Amino acid sequence: MTTALLPYSSLPAERIGVHPPTELPTTIRLGTVHLAVASLVRSLDFYQRVLGFALLSQTLATEGQSAGAELGVAGSPQVLVRLQEQPGANPIPRRGRLGIYHLAVLLPTRADLGCFIKHVHSLGVYLGSSDHNYSEATYLTDPDGFTIEVYRDRPRSEWQVSSEGEIQSALDPLDETGVLQAAGKAHWEGLPAGTTIGHLHFYTGSLTAAAAFYHQALGFDIETWSLSGALFVGAGGYHHHLGLNVWAAGSPVATAADARLLRWELWLPDAGSRDAAAARLQAAGYAVEPTPEGPIATDPWGIRVLLGAETQPAV
Repeated sequence: MTTALLPYSSLPAERIGVHPPTELPTTIRLGTVHLAVASLVRSLDFYQRVLGFALLSQTLATEGQSAGAELGVAGSPQVLVRLQEQPGANPIPRRGRLGIYHLAVLLPTRADLGCFIKHVHSLGVYLGSSDHNYSEATYLTDPDGFTIEVYRDRPRSEWQVSSEGEIQSALDPLDETGVLQAAGKAHWEGLPAGTTIGHLHFYTGSLTAAAAFYHQALGFDIETWSLSGALFVGAGGYHHHLGLNVWAAGSPVATAADARLLRWELWLPDAGSRDAAAARLQAAGYAVEPTPEGPIATDPWGIRVLLGAETQPAV
């Protein structure tokens, strides 16, 4: 039986998704994604020349400290990706490590995506693509084997939900002709203002255990649950801030010898909501480490998340 689809806007917010006992605030955002890479020079070439990141700062290797670089959008102080060099780090085999599957760079408009596609084609770099119903997406693989999604969202007025409140996803072919037409004669000049980290996608060993950490304890809503071997979770009605899948179940967890996700950042609106999220995770039995930047929690597969607060209490 085919499920009847409804416009996203036809359901109230409380009817969209599966809600945990205590939800995250609707105004969360994803912060810096920290990656360990084998060669900083090689990765900087890819992230700047191919993806269009701007180099915000760079540190040289010293005794006791590895080389690193912070990347973002030109003219903005917000660090989207931090690369830390780990010479000799093993590349990531396809579906061969539990941990990060991809990080997703969200562009502001369809025209921006068209400019990016034209740019990548001009470089001769392989580009995968898909239409996810709520977004139009492209995929590249970086030199260490990390997948990078570059995408644009459709307006929420164009999203669809089931009568049960599940946001509808798809794996349809991308209308590349239409996306390129949206760009017109504009040329790619690097990541445009307003670009963010839209979501992250993780390889996990169990959807039940993943839901226990990210949904029941941390507080994300489950937005999509009918995909084979995956859950998409988000806050504020977004289609997903995190993808959680078991497509690499049985593979080993990424180790200190591998290129890997060192940590990601989840920014909450204030210290109270941050501390409450950390307390829920700790009460559920997960490791939560206090640091000067904020508490860092670790999921069952060693994926670490820094919980940050946009505003701190007055002293």
